[in-house]
Amino acid sequence: MTDSQALLSVQDLSVEFRTRHGTANVLNGVTFSLQRGQTLAVVGESGCGKSVTALAVMRLIAEPPGRVAAGRVLFDGHDLLRLSEPEMRQVRGNRISMIFQEPMTSLNPAYTVGNQIAEAVRLHQGGDWGAAMARAVEMLEAVGIPAPGRRAHEYPHQFSGGMRQRVMIAMALACKPDLLIADEPTTALDVTVQAQIFDLIADLRERTGTAVLLITHDMGAVAEMADRVVVMYAGHIVESAEVREILQSPLHPYTRGLIACAPGARSVQPGEYLEEIPGSVPSLLERGAGCMFAQRCRQASPQCFQTLPPLTRIGAGRSVMCWLHAQAAEATA
Repeated sequence: MTDSQALLSVQDLSVEFRTRHGTANVLNGVTFSLQRGQTLAVVGESGCGKSVTALAVMRLIAEPPGRVAAGRVLFDGHDLLRLSEPEMRQVRGNRISMIFQEPMTSLNPAYTVGNQIAEAVRLHQGGDWGAAMARAVEMLEAVGIPAPGRRAHEYPHQFSGGMRQRVMIAMALACKPDLLIADEPTTALDVTVQAQIFDLIADLRERTGTAVLLITHDMGAVAEMADRVVVMYAGHIVESAEVREILQSPLHPYTRGLIACAPGARSVQPGEYLEEIPGSVPSLLERGAGCMFAQRCRQASPQCFQTLPPLTRIGAGRSVMCWLHAQAAEATA
């Protein structure tokens, strides 16, 4: 299936934020595609641009200080960046839904959870209030909330963190979207609840056929859920491939570092220590001429500090931004 047939195709997307200290180029030429019914994981450290990518797709970048400087976001063949705001509101929450990191700040504390789900249904699909509330109860049951008929009339503060996240998932899926964006959906939840939330999203994807854009730093979740993986660093995509290729034979030094320090992404033998990636993510206000990862890379050469490597295609459906592989590709071309 080609990118032109993809449900979502992000092409050369660049986003910048103006600050009192200068302009931060938060996304730089980000390109990826997501097929119908597929799960694409976007991984990387905090500050790499994962959440900004999701907000750009949803047209939720605050202007000012942010701005989409270049690129296209094609959803079902239509460029979302060119839609009017009324047209975008028909897409947002209806055909594309998003689960945010912290449900307590996303749910309105003054309304019952059933009212909030029902309001989303009425806004996008119409119908009377009774039918919308019935749909709300149905979705609460679908995400595993006990006694959904009673709990639909309770308020967000009466739910635990894991249950609030289930409410957010119910709200996101109530209108049967084609695409679900899950932005760090298990932040601040304990490990057991995290596993339950990921299992729930995977199960709902299987039952509804909804495509999932999963934004996470949890490589264990990536191993369990994703079909393809996009690895981001300092606003660039540094590697993309099928999940099996990424986990079994990562090409970029940063990808190898992420997997080496993530216990859920590989088997750790008794007595074996997890590794760490030295240093920290560089400031996006002080972007140098070379590879942004060079300062932290044990394999960096002088060329890495001088020139940004190209995104090199390695076989079918795989690419990497690293001089080690760009030079090898040139030698065999």
